[in-house]
Amino acid sequence: WINQQVSPGVWQYESGPINCDPAETRIHAFEYPYGDTAGRRKARNFINTHVPNGHYVIVRNITLGQNYGFPVAWAADWRADETYWGAGQSLYHDLLNAGFTGIDSFYKTRPWVFIYKKNDPSFTPVWMVARDSMDRPSLTLLMPTPDTVGHLTSPVFGPAKAWKNLIWRGSGDPVGDTATVDVIGRRTDGSEQVLFSGLTTAQQNFDVSSASATVYPFMRLRLRTADNTNFTPYQLRYWRLTYDPAPEGAIAANLYLNVKDTVEVGEPLDFKVAFKNISEVAFDSLKVKMVITDRNNVPHIIPLPKRRPLLTAASAPNDTLNIGALVNTTTLPGANTMYIEANPDNDQPEQYHFNNFAYRNLYVKPDSLNPLLDVTFDGVHILNRDIVSSKPDIIIKLKDESRWMALDDTSLLTLQVRYPDGSLRRFYFNNDTVRFTPAGQAPNNDNTAAINFKPWFAQDGEYEMIVTGKDRSNNAAGAIEYRVVFEVINKPMISNMLNYPNPFTTSTAFVFTITGSEVPQNIKIEIMTITGRIVREITKDELGPLHIGRNITEFKWDGTDQFGGKLANGIYLYRVVTNLNGKSLDKYTATGDKTDKYFNKGYGKMYLMR
Repeated sequence: WINQQVSPGVWQYESGPINCDPAETRIHAFEYPYGDTAGRRKARNFINTHVPNGHYVIVRNITLGQNYGFPVAWAADWRADETYWGAGQSLYHDLLNAGFTGIDSFYKTRPWVFIYKKNDPSFTPVWMVARDSMDRPSLTLLMPTPDTVGHLTSPVFGPAKAWKNLIWRGSGDPVGDTATVDVIGRRTDGSEQVLFSGLTTAQQNFDVSSASATVYPFMRLRLRTADNTNFTPYQLRYWRLTYDPAPEGAIAANLYLNVKDTVEVGEPLDFKVAFKNISEVAFDSLKVKMVITDRNNVPHIIPLPKRRPLLTAASAPNDTLNIGALVNTTTLPGANTMYIEANPDNDQPEQYHFNNFAYRNLYVKPDSLNPLLDVTFDGVHILNRDIVSSKPDIIIKLKDESRWMALDDTSLLTLQVRYPDGSLRRFYFNNDTVRFTPAGQAPNNDNTAAINFKPWFAQDGEYEMIVTGKDRSNNAAGAIEYRVVFEVINKPMISNMLNYPNPFTTSTAFVFTITGSEVPQNIKIEIMTITGRIVREITKDELGPLHIGRNITEFKWDGTDQFGGKLANGIYLYRVVTNLNGKSLDKYTATGDKTDKYFNKGYGKMYLMR
């Protein structure tokens, strides 16, 4: 506080000089005579009425020897003032209640000092008393006081594509006030650098265009104001930074959104969403980021090229880009989370980023069914230890129900053959013996891959073929591999030909076995009466498809002659006539075969019973 003269010799709040001190030392104090009730009333009125709550108050007496001292009972004199103002109403009571607990401890005239904070119980008052009337007591107390320097910081400006000018205005006292402004650049990582410092009131229109907006897309301002004379701050009216603003875009699913919540494994997902420029500033070529996090919390980054620039709303109203990608879901079975972001990692300055990204859940139906494996020898499903051709045409087919996971990789099938000598050989898809035919392009309702295996088994004996297969989701074709044992006999032979059923009433088929590597060019069955007259010849074409190994003819003889007439009931004879490369086939008799008893010199016997 500063005590000012109201008029010559008259000071504020009824205070006045007691001593003849120069005025320049008295302006920081309010002096009151305390030797009479009137003086103490003035002091008490000043403290209680004019000193605001929370202000520090320093109370001291002035005593220069006995001439200015007071008797030992001075406190009692002050206490007696309550006769005029009421019980407990006196300067003595005011100081006692403020914390001057030593006010009753005087036994002789001495100087003293008391410091307290008005009506603030959080502050602990302090006081001290000198040893005698000629002593000069000193009391030190640390307390917060108004500073001579202050700072004001602006919000962050930007982001900018180019900086232009700083303009600032304000007012202050012509004496004592100083004000300067610092221009601080902020990088995208949040670090800051003072670019222009100490700009004075003479530089209130300042060119900041030399600052790089690429390095410092953001700026903020800091005002320093100082006054160690009157302790009054500079009054800032405004400050402005002019610049070319960065563009602003936003995900706009209301304009375009193409996505599915659920797809089959392997089904391509075309995920696209609109991103719109909503500002008056153009984007450069736009960078896009897309990440899919799978069920195991593993991120899959989808590489995307930069897209074209987005023009301004003025030159191209509602200029948008449909950002996204065609996603391969082969490795994403289960629950996934898709994330897409435009202008990621602050690739170019932009006003806001909270509206640049989107999340989307994606469920990919897993392929949990096993594929099917089918193996045929010369078009026939054989049984264990069946006889096959030494040069068979083996077709191995692998079929899967998944339409999108095309079986197009040779690694999905393995083929091994164990030879009669015990050796095991694996066949690879790199020669004419083994040809791989992939399934058609997805989506494919007949997702089938095939192996065409054309070996030559030159050694007679038993072979074993072992085949394994799996689909693109690693589901195996069965719990164990496919195994089949087969026999190869290179010499062309034919076994006894039995008819079944025998006797028969309506029709009978023929059962026989052929060995070697190829079916005879000519084969026919002659049916005759017991006198030897041929009544029916059944040709190879009539018998239907034949193959090396066990055959049951598709043809069934119905007991009619060559012209379709019904033959009489009775016994009929039949024999087989063959021709392979101009020679008849030798007879093949399997181990344990006891059918010879039904034949006499190559002729068999059948019974027709209608």
